[in-house]
Amino acid sequence: MTFLRYEVRDQIAEIHLCHAPVNALDEAMLDALIAALERANADSNVRAVLLASDLPGRFCAGLDMKKLLGSTPARIHALLSKLYIKLYDTQFNLTKPSISVVSGAVRGGGMTVAISSDMVVAADTATFGYPEIDVGVLPAIHYVHLPGIVGKHRAFDLLFTGRTFDAQEAHGLGLVARVAPEAELLEQARTLARSLAGKPPQVLAMGRRAFVYSNDNEYRRRVATAVEVFCNAAATPEAREGLSAFVQKRAPQWGGRRDERQD
Repeated sequence: MTFLRYEVRDQIAEIHLCHAPVNALDEAMLDALIAALERANADSNVRAVLLASDLPGRFCAGLDMKKLLGSTPARIHALLSKLYIKLYDTQFNLTKPSISVVSGAVRGGGMTVAISSDMVVAADTATFGYPEIDVGVLPAIHYVHLPGIVGKHRAFDLLFTGRTFDAQEAHGLGLVARVAPEAELLEQARTLARSLAGKPPQVLAMGRRAFVYSNDNEYRRRVATAVEVFCNAAATPEAREGLSAFVQKRAPQWGGRRDERQD
């Protein structure tokens, strides 16, 4: 099964997600993504990394809900460790800048993938969201870093309403560095990557390393708690109901709502 397409052009490693239909994340796809980033990092001819999608209208829909519903607690923990910790460590240890090129819908775990890069360039038609709470799980990783990016109260709004927001709002919040017309998105991202690739590579690597260390904010210590929170939430009856409803394309029936209708 093909999860992504990898190519190098103009000293830029381009990693294109192509796991139809929505680039849903599972362990195999995360393994492929991490391996591609490590490959780019090891290649001395690569000076910058682009992460994009080959699927029209989708960057990444987040975790594969069908597989999550049928997973054991141990498998969920392994999946979250790859998404929250291993992917972060791989990006943290890059010696070259990385750019996520976001078009279409970016949701849940797809947000984790996108903002793991140094910069996010989004199409003006892109949409974003943290809908986990609506299926009975929690976007716990974003509790760690989102308040530092957008502020405590705006982060709470995004994480606990689960609402969808557009590229212009994402840019205003600081989640997105640049917004480009859909038709020009990839070329504008490539132009930005070529600009970064033209900087002195050793100095750029040193500067990037100092930057990520300065902005780490004890991420590794705090992310362990996020993994446990997600796993604990995923083990609840509400998570099973929410995930089942999502897979079956119906509205979830929360216990509290049933009680309210009976009163």
